[in-house]
Amino acid sequence: MAIITKEDVLKIARMSNITIHESEIEPLVDRLETVLNYAARVQEIAVDIEVPPSKNINVLREDVAVRFDSQTILARAPESEEHYFVVPAILENK
Repeated sequence: MAIITKEDVLKIARMSNITIHESEIEPLVDRLETVLNYAARVQEIAVDIEVPPSKNINVLREDVAVRFDSQTILARAPESEEHYFVVPAILENK
């Protein structure tokens, strides 16, 4: 069970540059305790859950590398130079 004190709330408010009135402190202590207790409970429950490692997987098709002839692709470009596409400059040299 988390224990939040009035001093903790005032410290958080100071660090956050928030003005808190005296009448707001006790309700904030209660709310923060509730949130921290809930988070602790979630952590207890989450220990039992096995999460599979996430991995970028394309579920729509098999990810297979396909070789293309670069000259065939460059021939379709409006403009090319050597083995590169020519595109308008978008950055200025400074």
